[in-house]
Amino acid sequence: MKRAWRLWPQTLVSRLLLILLLGLLLANGLTLGLLLLERAQSAKAMMLGNLEYDVATSVAILDRLPAIERPAWIPRLDRVNYHYLLQQGRSGDYPTGKRLRDTARSLKAALGDRYHLKVNAIPGDQGRLQAHMRLSDGSPLTLDLVPRTMPFATWLPIVLVIQLVLLLGCTWFAVRNAVRPLVALTRAAESLNPDTSAAVRMAESGPVEVRNAAKAFNAMQDRIAAYLKERMQILAAISHDLQTPITRIKLRSELMEENDIKAKLLQDLEEMTHLVREGVAYARTSESSSEKPCRIQPHAFIDSLVCDYQDTGQPVTLAGKLPGSVLTKPHALRRSLCNLIDNALKFSGSAEVVVGQAAGNIIIQVLDRGPGIPPAELYAVLQPFYRVESSRNRMTGGTGLGLAIAQQLVASLDGSLALANRDGGGLAVTITLTDMTV
Repeated sequence: MKRAWRLWPQTLVSRLLLILLLGLLLANGLTLGLLLLERAQSAKAMMLGNLEYDVATSVAILDRLPAIERPAWIPRLDRVNYHYLLQQGRSGDYPTGKRLRDTARSLKAALGDRYHLKVNAIPGDQGRLQAHMRLSDGSPLTLDLVPRTMPFATWLPIVLVIQLVLLLGCTWFAVRNAVRPLVALTRAAESLNPDTSAAVRMAESGPVEVRNAAKAFNAMQDRIAAYLKERMQILAAISHDLQTPITRIKLRSELMEENDIKAKLLQDLEEMTHLVREGVAYARTSESSSEKPCRIQPHAFIDSLVCDYQDTGQPVTLAGKLPGSVLTKPHALRRSLCNLIDNALKFSGSAEVVVGQAAGNIIIQVLDRGPGIPPAELYAVLQPFYRVESSRNRMTGGTGLGLAIAQQLVASLDGSLALANRDGGGLAVTITLTDMTV
């Protein structure tokens, strides 16, 4: 059962093509079979009818001729598949083949009542028979006959092949037109982008059902974009508006006497300020799509970024080589790399940037030897405001927005971001930039 399921086509195009083609072939095969059967029966009835008439006429002519004139008439009465003998002929058993028996019955129906016909097959030749009779004067007469098969047109196989090709072509065309809107919908769903400027919209053309589905998908995409934009605006507004009261609280705290409570209060305010700034930064990542792409040299660009960290005394290294130039959004790329490097420095104290190419794509890895992330949380940490439990302390707690911001920025570059724990401890963040001209 499982093996038969594996043989069944897995794509919708193949299944529809197979079902329609088999249905059409079965219907046409049944129609052709019935037509050939009716044609065979008609041809058989016509041939046997002509045989009865011709043989009956020929025997009547020979019966009325004087015995001395009969040999001269024999060649005139012979046909392609039978001829007459003015002798007893060969004896044998009654025919066993269906075609020979039908011919024998037809001959008996035409001559048996008058000439006492006796029919037998020729020993050693099952496709041939002889009909023995005696004329009115007692002379023997034998009809030696090989039944003719139904004629078969030589052009019929060519017509059948052409019909099969037409069926296959029409079936493929019908299935292709039926499945093409579904393929377009699948591609549009895979490339669904809340950013309306970069979204792939479905063409609202074709049959009514396809147009309605395209309109519904485009409207859904617009609604999603509107909802996300609204929420980003709310987040940006709240984060921005919180900066003013936080600043006032800081100023008032400075007027307090120096003690532990003041220090803790200022520390909390500093964390709140950092959280607000990160919230504004996350809300503004959607604006990175409006940045115009420009051509840069990727290796020189990343090397300058790493050198900036090294100039400040940070242990950041670069390995690998990226030749040529690329067309990308440099500010978005720089912000995403800075977020990842800062994250690595925060949790491990050092960072290693490794660059390279694979299958035409640019690969950028940011590696560290920190505590890593539990496998069950590798996806969750990419969500906004999510923090691993082990990092919830005052030194490395963060806001839970660093990786989320980096992922959004990489997505705006038509790339992907993946996390993986390294052997021996640490985290590897891989950025894959696709469809970039190198």
